[in-house]
Amino acid sequence: MPRSTKRAQTTIAAGLLMAGLILGAPAAAATDSQTQYVVLAEAGSSSADVLKAIKAAGGTVTDTNAAIGTFTVMAPAEGFVEAVSASKSVFGATGQRAIGRLPGADPVKVSDPEVEAIHEGGAGGPRHGGSTAGMDPLDTFLWGLAMVKSDLARSVNAGDSRVLVGILDSGIDASHPDLAGQLAPGLSRNFVTDIPLIDGPCEVPSCIDPPTVDDSGHGTHVAGTVAAAANDLGVSGVAPGVKLVNIRGGQDGGWLFLGPVTNALTYGADIGVDVINMSFYVDPWLYNCTANPADSPEDQLEQRTIIEAMNRALDYAHSKQVTLVGSLGNNHEDLGRPRTDFSSPDFPPGEEYPRPIDNASCWDLPVEGHHVVGVSALGPTTAKADYSNYGVEQISLSAPGGWFRDSFGTPTYRTNGNQILSTYPLHILQAQGRVDAAGNITPAGTAAGVMKDCDGSTCGYYAYLQGTSMASPHVTGVAALAVSRFGVKDPSHKGSLRLAPRKTEFVLTEGAAEHACPVPPLVDYLDEGRSAEFTALCEGTTEFNGFYGHGIVDANATVTETFDFPE
Repeated sequence: MPRSTKRAQTTIAAGLLMAGLILGAPAAAATDSQTQYVVLAEAGSSSADVLKAIKAAGGTVTDTNAAIGTFTVMAPAEGFVEAVSASKSVFGATGQRAIGRLPGADPVKVSDPEVEAIHEGGAGGPRHGGSTAGMDPLDTFLWGLAMVKSDLARSVNAGDSRVLVGILDSGIDASHPDLAGQLAPGLSRNFVTDIPLIDGPCEVPSCIDPPTVDDSGHGTHVAGTVAAAANDLGVSGVAPGVKLVNIRGGQDGGWLFLGPVTNALTYGADIGVDVINMSFYVDPWLYNCTANPADSPEDQLEQRTIIEAMNRALDYAHSKQVTLVGSLGNNHEDLGRPRTDFSSPDFPPGEEYPRPIDNASCWDLPVEGHHVVGVSALGPTTAKADYSNYGVEQISLSAPGGWFRDSFGTPTYRTNGNQILSTYPLHILQAQGRVDAAGNITPAGTAAGVMKDCDGSTCGYYAYLQGTSMASPHVTGVAALAVSRFGVKDPSHKGSLRLAPRKTEFVLTEGAAEHACPVPPLVDYLDEGRSAEFTALCEGTTEFNGFYGHGIVDANATVTETFDFPE
């Protein structure tokens, strides 16, 4: 896989906190004198030795993830990392510090109307047809659905209900009528415990939201693009016939921790999820570096631990036949030539400092991790969105992500319709003043492009967002169609289909619609009001280049073309 890197943070975000693997049981939150840590075992170490080291350093284990060798630990706020890492059985440890943020979690604001800075099937014909589907009333606003040709593909194969797509995000609002019937019953899990300090008051006494709740909106928006139902209401997704699994890792308040990401990945792999969408990036480091001289020794150890733990989890999921899809990022950056990072660490606020980035030893995770299909974002004209990261070293595919400033010089320039419309939680829209208590869209909601569609008394609500977070689920949906077409029954997971990730990715890249670089290939965004920093050089050929990768993902080719899989 080519390497990739991270997007800059957007308006409002949702994140991930450490939680337990077993049945999604969450770990306890930190106290004033105790802090939650993730301890990563050295490869080949025994659990007994790691537990001994943790105890000797003053820690108490609250949960484990045997798949990758991590331990959730409560320990003193000072000195634990150094003490436990001194053991030869321990690779390293990270403290309870936010290490991620989901971009684009808030719909377009009126004052700032942009969300940016976010086993083996054989060759040949289909194994099974899956379902077919029609279009929904608001699909006419989904230019992205047409760009990836889902509107054509669904008459052949709209996805098979035996295919499971994991949404590793802020959650999925299961009360939304376009998503209620799309969740695989009994499989969704929440790996997060709310922390009032960053999330606000807990909604339930346990501070553990049900796995059917999304108090951010980001995950619900992503889920709708993948697989909103084709039910004659609202919008439909790229693959409306597949099932969704909410493997929630996102804090309400916008922070990400290492534990829930890795636990969600391994859980998803263990239950037979076929594709996992990862529209997030890892903080507090814009790049996780192995030994950046600008960082302290403790921060260097933390970043090495994050890199190792994430790649173990990605390797584990890959070994369990999971196709991994991630967004390239919204930092308008050639990821093969990263700029100095001025934003890290971004938590706690105010601790950031300049960090020159060595491309050979620094990674954005998960998208730069092992086996991840990296996706750039396009506007409705198929131009690379100004915010989208790019570069031949990292990109795999391109897809619609929305670009508010697309079509400069035309009436559609700076209009909501240039972005991506998808499902959104009603309670969030009401809290934002975009929908009133009676369910009516307010003037602020109208200005932001909020939409409502009803079938009798059942109504769904929809919001516009833009970002590489919105591009990635288009690819995830097409990946689910590939598994629907070519997957075979999995004896270890009754009633499910599986397809080797290398074959899924082969279908995606071979079936993609090739797109040449612009002419001239050096593109500035000065007319759109951007600084020279946004100027981007597209390098490569029509077959593969830094703006489009192997091309724009194509759902119709995925379900209709013949693919000669390599041995």
